Amino acid sequence: MNKYLQAKGRLRYGEMNKTEAEFAALLSKFKREGRIEDFWFEAVSFKIAENKCRYTPDFLVLLRDMSLVVFEVKGSLRVFQDDAKVKCKVFSDKYPLRLYIVAPRPKKAGAGWECLSYTDEKPPINLNQQ
Repeated sequence: MNKYLQAKGRLRYGEMNKTEAEFAALLSKFKREGRIEDFWFEAVSFKIAENKCRYTPDFLVLLRDMSLVVFEVKGSLRVFQDDAKVKCKVFSDKYPLRLYIVAPRPKKAGAGWECLSYTDEKPPINLNQQ
């Protein structure tokens, strides 16, 4: 992988990077508008293998129908590292929560958010609806 596309080091637990803060602002707006009930940042950690391998999703979101979904925020889908892809895939296979990987869409492409899912489902909330 191109070294210039690699993500920077992880911030301290509970601190958001710029992209996560932008996504949190969007979720806060959705909460105020009643599109979601609530959301939490790095609130839970899931055991995904016997050897202490864990996955902590960026956001856990409570929808209006009281179901939970998980969002993993990336600065770009191009910097979605192989180890992170494996953890997300294992999580999706092991737990009954829907996982969506989101990244900001470049302004040239119309801004908003790109979204991937291992189940090919569309996200339950429209991330690009203003």
